[in-house]
Amino acid sequence: MTTQAIFHTAKVLRQIAIGQLQGAEEEKFDVQPEGFSNTVRWNAGHMIYFLDKFSTLSFGTPSAVPDSYEAFFTSGTKPSDWTQTPPSKEELLGQLSAQLTRLSEWTPELLERELPSPVTMGPFQFGTAAELFNFGLIHDAIHLGVVKSQLRAIQ
Repeated sequence: MTTQAIFHTAKVLRQIAIGQLQGAEEEKFDVQPEGFSNTVRWNAGHMIYFLDKFSTLSFGTPSAVPDSYEAFFTSGTKPSDWTQTPPSKEELLGQLSAQLTRLSEWTPELLERELPSPVTMGPFQFGTAAELFNFGLIHDAIHLGVVKSQLRAIQ
């Protein structure tokens, strides 16, 4: 796989996510279907938060999402614990679009970067930007699948 293919995959994932969310009414963003531990809004924000986190760790770029996203969307959070108003559908779509734009600005050389120290997640260890960022895309695809399933379950 060429490093350019990783960025291409990231852009495709972002475009699919934008399309899925644009087509859903905002009222459905906060419905938690039976059998799911979160909502469409949480999964969308989680994808945004973690792509930002993975790119920051991979490329050393500053975070481009509001600090509040951590309290809403990091692992272990859930909408039933929220005490503030979460980002709107419009804001989430704006963040997804901004990430799509940034993906177009990044060059394959960024992926060749060795991480200052390996990143460990459970049993997995990542030593290069490409390894970590590619894992981030797998994570993104899993949550995109959950969003699609939630929207089907809500219909």
